[in-house]
Amino acid sequence: MDKTIESLCAELVRKSAPLVSAIENPTGIAALTVYRHLEPTPPAPTTYLPSIALVMQGSKRVHLGENSFVYDRSRFLLTALDLPVSSEVLDASVEAPYMCLRLGLDIRLVREVLVSAPPVARVEASDAYGMATGVVTVELVEAFGRMLDLLGSGEPPAFLGDLLQREIIYRVLHSEAGARLREIATAGGDSDRTARAVDWIRDHYTQPLRMEQLAQQAGMGVSTLHHHFRRLTSMSPLQYQKQLRLHEARRRMLIDGLDAASAAFEVGYESASQFNREYSRVFGNSPMRDVRARLDGWRSA
Repeated sequence: MDKTIESLCAELVRKSAPLVSAIENPTGIAALTVYRHLEPTPPAPTTYLPSIALVMQGSKRVHLGENSFVYDRSRFLLTALDLPVSSEVLDASVEAPYMCLRLGLDIRLVREVLVSAPPVARVEASDAYGMATGVVTVELVEAFGRMLDLLGSGEPPAFLGDLLQREIIYRVLHSEAGARLREIATAGGDSDRTARAVDWIRDHYTQPLRMEQLAQQAGMGVSTLHHHFRRLTSMSPLQYQKQLRLHEARRRMLIDGLDAASAAFEVGYESASQFNREYSRVFGNSPMRDVRARLDGWRSA
């Protein structure tokens, strides 16, 4: 690894340390979150939102379908649309915690950068998925560092943070991962239309999924949409909807205290037994046992 990048990341760890008191730590910049883990974690289902993740220390692996992405100080992770995944922290300890900066992506802002910034050299996407890794550069790390410097500086974080977000987006667009982001942000392309279908399912996941209606929303034929949807998300539209339903049901049981049957019906299931089967298949345990184990883990942490 480039010694300059290593030292810059170590400086980011120092700058972010006062912001950290839990696993997930929001900051004074709305789009920026700091993550910390004190030990490796087993694979756990979750949903990654559009974002750029820069690891300051340690490493992490994300599983999207049958594909895996490892990111650390040498490679950042780009997530270009909402994706149900499984993730695990690989390298972490009390002495050297896993530390990561996550910058949420607004696709409208990405489009503004594409229109207003100098042209990006066109490079074909190295893979077909809505997730990719790219090489960490000195310029990218320094931009994140300047964003951390805003916090507590007395400068307006909303205004200057927006400018720094644009710089970070510009640098990612120039990376090997940038082709994927550009395709999804370019209005009218297959990836953009497929992303519209992803957004529609996300906003209407409790409703029955009809492929003809979804294809109409995306402005594509059913077979074409099915092909591009699997290409971007590594799953079919129905599988994607199922993942969203199960993740939301789990969240409502953990946060809102709902029982399994109530959570199942609220996210769109008509059969509690079907919900229990599919939940156990994804999370490895029945709903109530899984929730009880998670709550016990939080209480002992």
